[in-house]
Amino acid sequence: MGITKIQNYTEEQNQLAQLGKAFSHPARIAIIQHLLKTQQCINNDLVKELGIAQATVSQHLKELKNIGLIQGTVEGTSMNYCINPETWKEMRSRFEAIFASFEGPEGTCC
Repeated sequence: MGITKIQNYTEEQNQLAQLGKAFSHPARIAIIQHLLKTQQCINNDLVKELGIAQATVSQHLKELKNIGLIQGTVEGTSMNYCINPETWKEMRSRFEAIFASFEGPEGTCC
């Protein structure tokens, strides 16, 4: 497998690719959907809600937090997570701009 040459792409393209990674695994999508549905900070109920191991949930939460899509706070021995509204709005705007830029013909093009 070849080496990815991120320097060949714009900063915008690299940032969008990183944000897009949030949706590259069904567990992360389930976590995001649950956070959006509850509209509040959550902690330990993800394991019960999703039916996957704590270690798996923790790994996906870490990925989402590293990307900046979620934020967390420590309360005692547990972490609480919620959608990061600033990153969410930025991500939505950037992807909407990409989707809105297509003004191709109706139906098939090839």
